[in-house]
Amino acid sequence: MTDQALTSDDTASVAIDDTAAPTNGAMRPVSPIGTDAVPAAFAAERPDTEYLPPAARMSRADLDALPQYTEMIGVGVLAGAANVIMQLAVPAVGYGVYESKVDSGNLFKHPIKRTRTTLSYLAVAALGSPKDRKAYRKAVGKAHAKVRSDSNSPVEYNAFDPKLQLWVAACLYKGTEDVLRTYGSEHLITEDLYQSGAVLGTTLQMPREMWPATRADFEDYWHDTVAGLEIDPVIRDHLMSIARVEFAGPIVSKLLGWWFEIFALGFLPPEFRAKMNAPFSRRQQRIFDGSNAVLRAIIKRLPGPLRTFPYNLLLADVRWRIRTGRPLV
Repeated sequence: MTDQALTSDDTASVAIDDTAAPTNGAMRPVSPIGTDAVPAAFAAERPDTEYLPPAARMSRADLDALPQYTEMIGVGVLAGAANVIMQLAVPAVGYGVYESKVDSGNLFKHPIKRTRTTLSYLAVAALGSPKDRKAYRKAVGKAHAKVRSDSNSPVEYNAFDPKLQLWVAACLYKGTEDVLRTYGSEHLITEDLYQSGAVLGTTLQMPREMWPATRADFEDYWHDTVAGLEIDPVIRDHLMSIARVEFAGPIVSKLLGWWFEIFALGFLPPEFRAKMNAPFSRRQQRIFDGSNAVLRAIIKRLPGPLRTFPYNLLLADVRWRIRTGRPLV
């Protein structure tokens, strides 16, 4: 993931390996842990948000028109911190966020705005129209253009790197399954749902072919990637401060940080807790299970719009911002 210039002929795609293509035509995803160069279109000072590698088999318009998710459960935001921990466990993603020069997107400086823009991306990717996805991609691209490593960074990264976007999308999809198991219904977790999960990456720069061909292939990719992860102390401390909602200020963190930490660790897979050196006690497990039982009972009695809240409201906000010319991120 360097900034060296590459011609378009040189980059069939750093993120797509044609030689490793399965027989069904899908491309085998590669690990986000690596130092391959990103395509010149993404390494440029003004990256091309619409660029797709020559090996991609779907056009940008086709990607924006991919099917929507079947359901989004709003209370799933409680699993957000766990998902952030999984995403940032990859060093290039972790330091990309930790060192980001985009102050307006800094969770600790602008917690409300950053939360809104992150959840809005999920709403647009999962529930939005092709127009919504294209507009949000361009807006996110302007911020992502500044997220790239420099000579002082401990690892190389570029927010436009499709490999890193695949990993983030994989974490978001994994979180979707966890939320459905916890607050929804196991029968909603289908191969069709998995296939629709590709929009979590294709809404940005990830080609559709990078998404593992089947849920079983996804599991292989997930385990192979997680096995190679190491979380260094700097990123670990940063992630634990997020789990304890320290970005919300000292009063909120002191009063409710313990409860939010339980949800962060409770939704976090055991292998990530081990890498974080964050034990989860039986008392914490009881609180986690009890809280979720209450929430699940409430959610199942809510009408559809309230079950989806705040994602439906955030999608309406994005569309209002598009109509009125206001910033999306």
